[in-house]
Amino acid sequence: MNQTLFTQLLDLACGAFLLAAVMVLWFRELTAIVRVFALQGVALAPIGVLLGIRQHHWVLVAVAVGIGALRAGLLPHLMRRALERSGQQRETEPLVNVAASLLLAAMLTLLAYASAQPLVALEPGPASEAIPVGFAVVLIGFFTLVTRRRAVAQMVGFLLLDNGITAVALLATSGVPLILELGVSFDLLLAVLVLQLLALRMQAAFGGTDLDTLRELRD
Repeated sequence: MNQTLFTQLLDLACGAFLLAAVMVLWFRELTAIVRVFALQGVALAPIGVLLGIRQHHWVLVAVAVGIGALRAGLLPHLMRRALERSGQQRETEPLVNVAASLLLAAMLTLLAYASAQPLVALEPGPASEAIPVGFAVVLIGFFTLVTRRRAVAQMVGFLLLDNGITAVALLATSGVPLILELGVSFDLLLAVLVLQLLALRMQAAFGGTDLDTLRELRD
């Protein structure tokens, strides 16, 4: 794979990866949010695959395929099951409205690009120049986590944050050890299973997963 084609494909994958994170803030339907998260997993896998092919690092290619299977397939499937059982299909009024959320996402992206410049300057190249995309997704994921009210939407925010961290690790180090990525993936899967169980228990006990409503019960 020549340098030009590699750069174009990597830019395309990173652009889709960042766009999916922004689209999570656009939608209010929980099923659409989960679907967009799955699409982000589809965009994340090619980043690792391209880096692995470029460097003839076939273990990295296998890790990237595993990441795609987990984050574009298994995790969205578990969240869709949780939604079906809970009966909740729409995000309640978020703490920040859609227009303001999109504006803040743009500001967070600019902040990510500004703060990542010293790291990019250490080793200029297509991979390092895409590192700010990972930082931007980390910030957008954290923003989603703290501004959404439904448990499933907050779960997606947590997973966006983890996807951003994974992208930064892939782009900054050209891959991570297989055993480390497997350990993180299993921890992530366990966290989602626990959150799914908690969401179902909340639905059964209180009739919903709106966290603000649960705070009112405490008050």
